[in-house]
Amino acid sequence: MDLKDIKAIIDLMKKNSITEFELEQQDSKLRLKRGLSNGASSVAQSDEQPVPVMPQIVTAQTPLVSAPVVSVPVATGEIDIKSPMIGTFYRSPSPESSSYVDVGTEVNPESVVCIIEAMKVMNEIKSEVKGVVTQLLVENGKPVEFGQPLFKVRPL
Repeated sequence: MDLKDIKAIIDLMKKNSITEFELEQQDSKLRLKRGLSNGASSVAQSDEQPVPVMPQIVTAQTPLVSAPVVSVPVATGEIDIKSPMIGTFYRSPSPESSSYVDVGTEVNPESVVCIIEAMKVMNEIKSEVKGVVTQLLVENGKPVEFGQPLFKVRPL
């Protein structure tokens, strides 16, 4: 995960009043925590307003990779392409353009399958697998969460 993704998460935390965020992927971990300095309570005891402190960033030794989360094939043999971030899902690069993929489209690991907009930045999401798209799981223009399945792919 690069610095721009971490900054986007921090901005989302501020915007939505989230105090803690934790992300674990295989052998790496990212933990963000917002709060007051000196362990003070977040509730003001007088008329004074609490002063926000920048989030603390704690990472494991291994850096996170900014790539779609691809699950292990289940009994059906299909693989989920999951959202690597929180944002808005778009099936095409613009409203006038055709979709990147449809059911039946063959994809390879470098194939762009959608765009997720986060903080006014359009992030192209690649399939990371070779196969055929069998299901579209999210409607165009809808919000998605981190780790939410976007597509099902039958591996080739």
